[in-house]
Amino acid sequence: MRTVEQYLEMGMPLPYAEYYASGTKKIVSATPNDDFTVTILFDNGERRNLDIKPIINEGGVFKNIETQESFKRMYVDECRTICWDIDPDVDSNVVYENKIDLAPEFCYVESVPC
Repeated sequence: MRTVEQYLEMGMPLPYAEYYASGTKKIVSATPNDDFTVTILFDNGERRNLDIKPIINEGGVFKNIETQESFKRMYVDECRTICWDIDPDVDSNVVYENKIDLAPEFCYVESVPC
């Protein structure tokens, strides 16, 4: 396993270097909340809260989940990422471009304990 210093030497920001040096975590479950936050349970037993509002406000593909209805269609896929289908009638396993996802490392580093 690499150290924090080794990840920093690779140009990784400190929070991500610390995350990888301590071992990666898998998302076990994720629950969307009414305030556009997500409560996430990781495989190490930690429960953390991720605020999605700043991501939505940046625009881009995440504008597709700016309504409560679309935001609450969130799910955890087989890769243990938090996902949304842009069009719920399209199978994102067939049409990958239909899927918006957030990687576990982003979800962990950018969230706060709850």
